[in-house]
Amino acid sequence: MRGASQATQDGRSSTVSRGSTLLAVATGLALALMASAADAAGIPNTSASPTPTPTPTPTPTPTPTPTPTPSPSPSPAPNAISSDLSSGRSVLDLGSSFLERLGNQATHGGGRLLRTNPGGGGASEAADQPRFRAWGETYGVTARAKAQGNFVGDSRTTWGGVAGLGMRLGAGVNIGLSVDQSRTAVDVPLALQSATLDLTQLGFNASVDQGPWTWAVAIVHGFGGIKARRDTSLGTTTSAYGAHITGVLSELDYYWSSGESRVVPKLAFEYARATTAGFQEAGGLDPLAVSGTSLERARVLIGAELGHYFVVDGRILDLSAYGKLVDNFSQNLGSVTVSLGAQSITLQGLGEGRYGADTGAALSLSLSSTARVYLSYDAKLRSALQSHQGTLGLELKW
Repeated sequence: MRGASQATQDGRSSTVSRGSTLLAVATGLALALMASAADAAGIPNTSASPTPTPTPTPTPTPTPTPTPTPSPSPSPAPNAISSDLSSGRSVLDLGSSFLERLGNQATHGGGRLLRTNPGGGGASEAADQPRFRAWGETYGVTARAKAQGNFVGDSRTTWGGVAGLGMRLGAGVNIGLSVDQSRTAVDVPLALQSATLDLTQLGFNASVDQGPWTWAVAIVHGFGGIKARRDTSLGTTTSAYGAHITGVLSELDYYWSSGESRVVPKLAFEYARATTAGFQEAGGLDPLAVSGTSLERARVLIGAELGHYFVVDGRILDLSAYGKLVDNFSQNLGSVTVSLGAQSITLQGLGEGRYGADTGAALSLSLSSTARVYLSYDAKLRSALQSHQGTLGLELKW
């Protein structure tokens, strides 16, 4: 019995041992299957995952400091010197006007009438006619120039006076010297600019009468000063500079008369040159430096004077009118360099157009054989300019 019982216990132990072995094997297979299933499902196996290596933080690249872009230097405005351009043109026009008045002193039909027929009414030439003469004039001029390119236009007003002394050298030969002093106010309102021109001109004229022909010449030289103002946002800039004018005129006339009436065809050549000095503005915002310049003009004038005189109580009342066509066949308008710091621009001077017309009228009253008063009106009509002048004068002879 005891042997059978022992055999039974050994069998049970063997069975338990085999069961434990099978259970361990089954458990191992189950764990292996579960690990394979986890890998297939993408579930991390924490027991087998290595410790992650930290990703190094990149060193930041320094941002370069931007280089500041320099501000561009301001450039001069194209209309910043409109008053200077206008003043230079005024010098040239005043020189031409004085030349033409001197020429008119020498060739006006009323003056020739008094030289050759001082008593009027067909009286013969007086052998003892006065040898010397003196005259004085006061005049006013208004002028307006139209806009041209960057020039915005202007208005000018001139007041002046003339004093002269003449001499008869011989039969039909006369000379004269005179001085003209004037002041011109230049206004350029659209550019907020103005200027004042004081001009002194010295003149010489001469005439030669030969039958119905008269040849005359006039020469002018003048000098003056210009004071200009320009309004800016930081006050007014000012400048002062000089100006000169030189001119010559030659005229040939033919005097034709019938009774108390006359027709005097006229042909003239005129040349004038004006210069203005350079200057530096002072005060205000962005004062400018401006170069000097010159303007030249040569022209031909052709026309005629019509006149008629009346003798009233021994006094001669002479009425006349004239018209001329003008051809400015050569104009050098010059150029002006305007600088502001390192920046500069170049501008052209002002012209008046090639063709135009001059016209006017005059009244002269002889108070005696040695004195007369006269009143005249002169107009210059151009495409870019119009001017009107009135003159009151007195002439004495002895």
